[in-house]
Amino acid sequence: MPTIPHHLRAASLMLGSTMFFGLMVVAIRLASETLHTFEIAFFRNFFGLIAALPLLIRHGPGLLKTTQFPRYVFRCVIGICSMLAGFWAIGHLPLAQAVSLSYSTPLFVTLAAAALLNEQVRARRWTAVGLGFLGVLIIVRPGSTEFSIGAVVAVLAAVLSSIVAIQIKQLSQTEPADRIVIYTTLLWVPMSLLPALAVWQWPQGITWLWVIAAGIMGTGGHMLWTRALKLGEVSALTPISFMQLPIVAVFGWWLFDESLDRWTLLGAAIIFGANAYIAHREAVLAKRAASESPTSAAKPGE
Repeated sequence: MPTIPHHLRAASLMLGSTMFFGLMVVAIRLASETLHTFEIAFFRNFFGLIAALPLLIRHGPGLLKTTQFPRYVFRCVIGICSMLAGFWAIGHLPLAQAVSLSYSTPLFVTLAAAALLNEQVRARRWTAVGLGFLGVLIIVRPGSTEFSIGAVVAVLAAVLSSIVAIQIKQLSQTEPADRIVIYTTLLWVPMSLLPALAVWQWPQGITWLWVIAAGIMGTGGHMLWTRALKLGEVSALTPISFMQLPIVAVFGWWLFDESLDRWTLLGAAIIFGANAYIAHREAVLAKRAASESPTSAAKPGE
């Protein structure tokens, strides 16, 4: 049986991850019609943990051995805050708008990497970041009648998510991907239970299906995403992740009678272009750093 090339496997995994995350967003929106955001977050994490348990069974208790536990706790606290903000935005904004604003996360990652990791970001990437934020402003439209607090919450979720991404980047230098996944789900369950108890009510009827689906789809998407990035280049895979937007736009139109307005589409396109360039530029610089000696100077304009 012929072996599938790595780049095709990576693209397939990223496409699968994108579809899982898109369906998770739809499930969250359906659950939010009867459940509070805090409860949806708890059930997403609880059923996500159940979906992740095979990792622990496969690797054994040794998977939990780590010297980075405090960093996991910090990463998960920020992650829960980002999740609550993001889920709230999904429940109160048109799906396409909420997802489009979530794509601003890589822009904030670039800022956070420069501020927290002292990474050198040169003119080209700063220009891309600036254009990306222009796209965010086009979607949010501050000062217009279309402006809403939900859009601000969605951007806050992206800011917090960027801090989480930096933490994952640091953890992944010493920790395997499966350990990061299992510790994240283990810690998120009790962390999300505390706020959920304040507004607790049991899901009824089909709402159980939506919260279970959100947990399974979220964890499944996370697993496929980490494996895709192991096999392929970020610059090549990033455009595939933007397939989530048409997926949720179709479901938003079909299930919730939502339309994709031209400003959201324009802003999303600008953010997409900025992110694609940033991912491409980071891949180019990584290859150059690997091929050059440690004493080689960086070329201007990077």
